[in-house]
Amino acid sequence: MKTVYKILFILLLFLAVAYTGWASQLADLPPGRPITLPEVDSLIDQIARFLVVVSVLIAVIMIVWSGITYMSAGSNVTKVSEAQTRLKNSVIGAAIVLGVGVIINTIAGIVTRDFFCQFQLFGVCIIR
Repeated sequence: MKTVYKILFILLLFLAVAYTGWASQLADLPPGRPITLPEVDSLIDQIARFLVVVSVLIAVIMIVWSGITYMSAGSNVTKVSEAQTRLKNSVIGAAIVLGVGVIINTIAGIVTRDFFCQFQLFGVCIIR
């Protein structure tokens, strides 16, 4: 029931904004420089690279942590099994992250048509 009230509140708020003319005031924003497709491409590329690097760093930390836990477990069976599970999960996570990185770079190469370049010199495709 609360979700219905939330939806009705948002709908009434939207209608109030549209009725009072705030929407036309928002449309009169000062002109600016429009965003271009290369800027969007660069932004997505930077975000994807950042997320892949951070994820790989976290995976390496988890692998090291599980190794240290495994070495310090001694004869404690529960700590050994926890360390093995953590190691398995972190290796699987690292493989998934690196696989996503490969997929993102492949899709980006196909979209920018650099994927079909047979020879590249200084970032310029010479032979297609």
